[in-house]
Amino acid sequence: MADMKKYEPKESKWEKRKYFLRQMTISSGGWTCYFIMGMSFGASTVFIPQIRKEANSDDAISESTASWIPAIMVYSGLPWTFILPIFMKYIGRKYTFMFVSVSNLISFIVFYFSVTVNQIIISQVINGINTGSHFTVSVMIITEYTSPKHRGFFLTVKSATLFWGIFMSNAIGTFFHWRNIGLAGIICSAYGLLIAIVLPESPFWLATKQRYERAADTHRWMMGFGKQAETDLEKLINYQKNLNLEAQKNKFELKGYIIGYLRIVSKRQFYKPLVLCLIVHSLYIFSGKVVFSVYAIDIISKITAGHHISPYTAMLILDGVTVLCMYIGCLVAKVLPRKKLLIGSSLVGIGFLLSISLYAYLIKLSLVVENNYFAIFLLIGYSMGLCFGPVILTQTISGELVSIEARGLSSCCMDLSSKVLLGTLVKMSPFLFKSWGTHGAFLFFGLATSFFLFLIYVFLPETKDMTLQEIAEWMKGTKRAPVVQEEMNFLPQEKK
Repeated sequence: MADMKKYEPKESKWEKRKYFLRQMTISSGGWTCYFIMGMSFGASTVFIPQIRKEANSDDAISESTASWIPAIMVYSGLPWTFILPIFMKYIGRKYTFMFVSVSNLISFIVFYFSVTVNQIIISQVINGINTGSHFTVSVMIITEYTSPKHRGFFLTVKSATLFWGIFMSNAIGTFFHWRNIGLAGIICSAYGLLIAIVLPESPFWLATKQRYERAADTHRWMMGFGKQAETDLEKLINYQKNLNLEAQKNKFELKGYIIGYLRIVSKRQFYKPLVLCLIVHSLYIFSGKVVFSVYAIDIISKITAGHHISPYTAMLILDGVTVLCMYIGCLVAKVLPRKKLLIGSSLVGIGFLLSISLYAYLIKLSLVVENNYFAIFLLIGYSMGLCFGPVILTQTISGELVSIEARGLSSCCMDLSSKVLLGTLVKMSPFLFKSWGTHGAFLFFGLATSFFLFLIYVFLPETKDMTLQEIAEWMKGTKRAPVVQEEMNFLPQEKK
């Protein structure tokens, strides 16, 4: 491509900042969805005690209902893991994201005006659309609208935003009435809807629809005209042209369509990244971080007995440490390889999980004197270890590994599996702590996390600074995937 040079000017610092800010603004829409999901998870931690206190009875919300409220949001998202990928394939990323943003707004309006527990549950069910979108839509928005240089940072910020939302709900519920959580959610949902309105369509989706000129325009508007951006654009267009040519060879028939899907799922570049994604997600889920966030008050009360430190105070301290460490981890992730950071931080988290288990067991045997400050120290160490690795890197690595050839189907399978696992664990955790005790529950989390970490050490590749096409080629087992070598005559465009 001899004419490429004139489209590779050295970008000024302002131009680099401009494209970075555009990518960050678009990514903030995905972050908002995660922030909202965090607020919904954290809300039950504080509104359940408030409602019970207002009714002066624990029967206002039974133990069974209390365990269903956070779990129902996950389970209600299961159908949307099938529906949203279909939306994304046929109407694009922009309008699918707009639909999710509208559902968030409706959910928090219902939550704010709720006067019964059933109405709160209805708002959680509606919020399941957002839960179902967290990998199928939010992650794709960030991975497809950002450059490889910034993609990892934006994805780790997204993961950190989930726990920022939990912290916000816990803080609001600790000092104010729980309805104010709904008010904050309405404001955040309105911002997400605004981003969805101004969002351009994804260049990846446009390329799959053979709208190559619009794909190039959108790609340049977000990534710029630099040498690397033009190279990434060329790879994207050529890769999609190759896939489109393969698809055109077969006429559409139901039998052929089914055979085509079976052929896709049997390919190494489909099932290999899917299995790796499931392993990474299992590490995160079985680390117990989400469970701890949902049942923070109950778990902290069991460990500290609430003698010297209020469980609410301890919860806010741990939430603050979690958010701070996650944002620090976002910066660390820009420097260190993802795999090394994931393994190293997970080992620290596992160490503290087992330490908490041992500490709780020794207290049960009356071999050590209970020290609430030491218990908080162990919980802080546990949170710090997980926040530098599994919490911020799970979605980053999964978003990069997911099959580029069948992103909708792959995302659907991965999201469905992780949601079933997460919802079941959240629902069963109260029974787990009651049956096995605090020491047994933390031991279970520690051993399960160790198992999945071993699998990650053996099989997970390093994806830092790789384009989605390069990762797809690695999964396929070829250094460079065959592409259509054709000059892209539409490339000459004016800067915008």
